[in-house]
Amino acid sequence: MRDRHASHSARRAREFEAFVAGAAGRLLHAATLLTAEAPDANPRARRLLALSLAHTYAGWDRLHGEDPYDRARQYLATRFAREIWHRYGVLDRMRRRPGGTLGVLDPHERLILVLRLYEGVAEEQASALLGLPVDRIRTICDRATATLLHPPPAPPRPVAAKAKAATP
Repeated sequence: MRDRHASHSARRAREFEAFVAGAAGRLLHAATLLTAEAPDANPRARRLLALSLAHTYAGWDRLHGEDPYDRARQYLATRFAREIWHRYGVLDRMRRRPGGTLGVLDPHERLILVLRLYEGVAEEQASALLGLPVDRIRTICDRATATLLHPPPAPPRPVAAKAKAATP
């Protein structure tokens, strides 16, 4: 009995290690896009990835033919959505935006854009995952895409900074 349990645990660990070897890079990239952090300085994205992989490992035996990548991506997205709701809520608009290309988008727009365009999740799946109507998913994705294609103008530099830059 003990040997059978040990061999099952070893097989489970090998399967999960193989999954992580193949999927962790892409999941980390998706998490980095969600958090709009720099790829070489992304502690929030790494935390999201670790939580997602831990959740996937905890339910590994209950997958029964489900795609583990899909399960990990779902947890990553819902965890990010809960985090932005609980951490920032309505005050998110007053926070300083992160840098990078996706930093001009609010977190909800980033989430939907990453799911739809980077991960290739269908509107219906994103709708079910996030609990939003399909039309709302489409509208947010279209708005985020338009914002990326036509970013808002950068705020003007302060006059004092211009004077210092002109000084030799």
